[in-house]
Amino acid sequence: MRKKESTNFENEQFLFKVCELNSAIAMISGRWKSQIVYSISQGSDRFHLLQQELPNISETVLARQLKELETHAILVKQEISNTVPAGIQYVLTNKGCDLVPILKNLCEWGKLYEGGKEISVAPTI
Repeated sequence: MRKKESTNFENEQFLFKVCELNSAIAMISGRWKSQIVYSISQGSDRFHLLQQELPNISETVLARQLKELETHAILVKQEISNTVPAGIQYVLTNKGCDLVPILKNLCEWGKLYEGGKEISVAPTI
């Protein structure tokens, strides 16, 4: 979190006002967030399942990333009834579900241009 009087904070706020893309990127920025959202969409909806699917993420980082995604209303925590002790699952909101195809498209775009593949100049529109 930036100090509200800092130049970085002011610049960030300006960019958010100029283009919503900056705000969207800020919501999903972070090394693990996109993979967490995708994993939940594929059924890994509990903390331990996410840990199994993403073995290189620490518990602390996973918890923080989940909390940030929850803060941005991309997912919600739901208690699983009839479990002892009470279990928690993570469920994508409509906002989170709308994000999944965008992430898939970004993944395809990344595959297309990974590793410095040759890029040609697009014709002017």
